[in-house]
Amino acid sequence: MFPGMKGMDPKKMQGMMKQLGIKSEEIDAERVVIEGKTKTIVIENPSVTAINMQGKKTYTVMGEEREESKGISKEDIEMVVTQADVSPEKAEAALKKNDGDIAEAILELKGEN
Repeated sequence: MFPGMKGMDPKKMQGMMKQLGIKSEEIDAERVVIEGKTKTIVIENPSVTAINMQGKKTYTVMGEEREESKGISKEDIEMVVTQADVSPEKAEAALKKNDGDIAEAILELKGEN
């Protein structure tokens, strides 16, 4: 973090960080989830540290990750099939094209988009 601090006593480092207005705390987390447009990253039993420096928090997350792709649910497909009067295959394709947005898929299939 700071040059020349490698191997420094952790208590001394905490004291120096406190003098600089930097606070660090361990967060007791069971799981961290990062949701993206097309995938979700899940970290189970993570080690999470929050660092507060001048009123702004930065989080450090360490652990084993797994990715989950965002799928299209059967309920969403059925909704589009019913509303746009199309086959399940066309409904699913429109949902995938529109990142799972039901309204956009329906509008596209009805030719209103």
